[in-house]
Amino acid sequence: MKQMWQSVMKAFVGGLLIIMPIYLSVFLLLKIARSVAGLVQPIARLLPEWIPAERILSVLFVVIVCCLIGAAARTSKGRALRERIETSLTQKLPGYALFRGLTQQVAGKSEDRVWEPALAEIEEALVPAFIIEEFDDGRFTVFVPAAPTPFAGSVYILTPERVHPLNIPFAQAVKSLTRWGSGSKALVAAMKTEGLKDKTA
Repeated sequence: MKQMWQSVMKAFVGGLLIIMPIYLSVFLLLKIARSVAGLVQPIARLLPEWIPAERILSVLFVVIVCCLIGAAARTSKGRALRERIETSLTQKLPGYALFRGLTQQVAGKSEDRVWEPALAEIEEALVPAFIIEEFDDGRFTVFVPAAPTPFAGSVYILTPERVHPLNIPFAQAVKSLTRWGSGSKALVAAMKTEGLKDKTA
């Protein structure tokens, strides 16, 4: 009974972590669209009354603004401004840096070592894990997910010889976890051998 309850809770948390960002994005988009409704009213009055012009134009306005900001953020000045904003404001939000690193890994746009796929030695087994951070003394903080919900699990601090980074994309590691370990052969094959060599030397 306890195991079934834990499985239900893990499934719930996994689904919640997927649904919440989508829900919040849509909620914020609609809320911002309502706040700018007054700006588009003059144009909306020119359209037929049977068309929900105010709502459509408000959403369209927000989408265009987001696209313009996204395009500006790709320029050198935009990147510099974004980094200053993140340093002064958003980096102070709990968990923001980790969440940002995770989303960039999912999109394949980050070369940081945060959330780097790895195999960790736990007791007598190799388990899929993600490197979260590296200590000055070489130890690692690793997150060991619980299949099939890759964003729920346990955190360990391990010595470097017990952590083996993988030469695979983040998405591939997550895919294996969501399939209850199917594809683990590829994970083992992608294991970097430097740590093993040092261990056996």
